[in-house]
Amino acid sequence: MMLLVALIWFGWVYFQINQVASEDQAQTADAIAVFGAAQYSGRPSPVLHARLDHAVALYKRQIAPLIITLGGGGDPASGTTEGGVGRDYLLANGVPFDKIIAETRSVDTEQQVERLAAIADADHLHHIVVVSDATHLLRIRELCRNAGLEVYTSPRAPVGRISNLDLAERYMHEMLSYTSLKLNLHASWFHRWLEDKNDPDS
Repeated sequence: MMLLVALIWFGWVYFQINQVASEDQAQTADAIAVFGAAQYSGRPSPVLHARLDHAVALYKRQIAPLIITLGGGGDPASGTTEGGVGRDYLLANGVPFDKIIAETRSVDTEQQVERLAAIADADHLHHIVVVSDATHLLRIRELCRNAGLEVYTSPRAPVGRISNLDLAERYMHEMLSYTSLKLNLHASWFHRWLEDKNDPDS
């Protein structure tokens, strides 16, 4: 019986991930938030590069007047962070300095949402377009709703070819993370472990 319940639950989560992943809800908002991904000595990984490119495209479409880059994970030797690298990339691609907010302390998706909520409250941002990988967006949306944020999901473009194994690992990562969230398991070490088990560039 428990196995059947688990199969039904994970099947439903898989369906929800795909449903959110297939939609681009980008519309007029107060800000665009780019969720962090790996950076290498001050240069964005291909995944972060794709997320930032998508944010720039949305900005140029005048979807929102402000871009928030999230992520404190970085290179201890150089002092770089995902949020800081994102800010520098946006500056190099024509986004003015005063139209960027770089968050540089969060270590996982949950903390990124917490920091985003604090920024939104301080800057009176009511509607936010969130940018990340397609499979990541269901969990981001749920976390944002729990934090009192009204968000529109917008997936970044695919990067290269993803093997079936890598894709399966991404889905498993998100299904476990989403289940942990719904069960109210807020052990930060567990979430960081799940983050690390995802694609190394994300």
